[in-house]
Amino acid sequence: MPLVKAQRLILQPLALAASLLLAGAAQAQSLQELYDAARGYDATYLSTRANAEAAAARAAQAEALTRPSLGLSASATQARSEPPNGGGVNNRTLAAGLQGRYSVYNAANLPTIDKARRGLAAAQADLESAEQDLIVRLATAYFDVLAAKDALTTSQANKAGIAEQLASAKRNFEVGTATITDTREAQARYDLAVAQELAADNDLRVKRVTLDQFVGRVGVEPKGLAQPVALPALPSTNVDTWVATADEQHPVVRKARLGLEVAQLDTQIARAGQRPTLDANATLGGQNLHNNLTGIAAQSSGVGTSKTASIGLTLSYPLYTGGLTQNRIKETLVLEDKARNDLDFARRAVSEATRRAFFGVQSLKAQVAAYEAAESSTKLALEATQLGYKVGVRVNLDVLNAQTQLYSTQRDLAKARYDVVVNSLKLRQASGQLRAEDVNAVNTLLVK
Repeated sequence: MPLVKAQRLILQPLALAASLLLAGAAQAQSLQELYDAARGYDATYLSTRANAEAAAARAAQAEALTRPSLGLSASATQARSEPPNGGGVNNRTLAAGLQGRYSVYNAANLPTIDKARRGLAAAQADLESAEQDLIVRLATAYFDVLAAKDALTTSQANKAGIAEQLASAKRNFEVGTATITDTREAQARYDLAVAQELAADNDLRVKRVTLDQFVGRVGVEPKGLAQPVALPALPSTNVDTWVATADEQHPVVRKARLGLEVAQLDTQIARAGQRPTLDANATLGGQNLHNNLTGIAAQSSGVGTSKTASIGLTLSYPLYTGGLTQNRIKETLVLEDKARNDLDFARRAVSEATRRAFFGVQSLKAQVAAYEAAESSTKLALEATQLGYKVGVRVNLDVLNAQTQLYSTQRDLAKARYDVVVNSLKLRQASGQLRAEDVNAVNTLLVK
């Protein structure tokens, strides 16, 4: 079989895939576009955002503890009584009043307000974590689709080459220049290639479904990396710098630190149960009384309006609570120790995750460099094999294997580049530095 024909048959799937990619480039979505859509659709993120909004409302509720309160009350009653000596009395009463209250002193008020404020800060830290998690999950799904597409294209090219090999083996067997063993071996390789293609196609479908669910659309088409690929360098190559930043900025550490502060405030609130409280109270009201007498009692009837006003202070001091306050203090002190341990655990976990992510990115960058060198070597090997085929020292199978090796290397190189991009985002997430601006930075690496 001519070498040109073999090359043409192998390159057909790649050319078809490239033409489909170019045809759909106008409809392809960038990572930034999908991220903007996911922020308004992803249920996990929206749930966390709603919780942060609720925490803001709770913090506003707590502020009311140091403000006066005012209430209005009104009533109307109608009554009739009939004495034994005859006649009757109809009583109609209308009353209205204002009641005001102000907490002059309560040792629990300020700690309660501070606790609510820290609860809001903790909810905002959760929201920041959710946003970082959304970026990483979306980017992972985005580049998983691109990697699955590359794997499918490689499988198709590999199957096309093996199909030509099988056809050549059958022709050679028919003319008597090859044995049935060659044909059966080629058939076995072809059947395996078909199975690999089916698996790659199914994997691509599954990866597309995962990406679609982030934005609630069907058929989302991600953009590939622009050529030539220029992966961005890390802002720092010192792992200790990343760890130190994580200890200061990571939302998980911040939330754990806030948890310790809340536990300490709970102790203050519990101790406040042993202290007196002083409240100022004021009332202002009026009452209209109308009596209508009949029969023997009809000699007199009355109509009148009375007004009342009062102001005073109420002092409360707990003398004995049955052990409630003392045991509540013991509980909060133990919970303080728990919160300290939780903070230590959060710091250690974040430090470990940051180091893992940093060394992972460094390793992937080295793999990219190695795959780039392998790609160059594989191209040279293919050229040498093609030359050997022309002069008769190599057979067609050698050329097909060299081409398959090149496609596999290019697939692995593309996958390693995708992993560098995604794991760079994971490193920023692990150190608490991941922001929405990083999505735009990744977006600049994609095809325009």
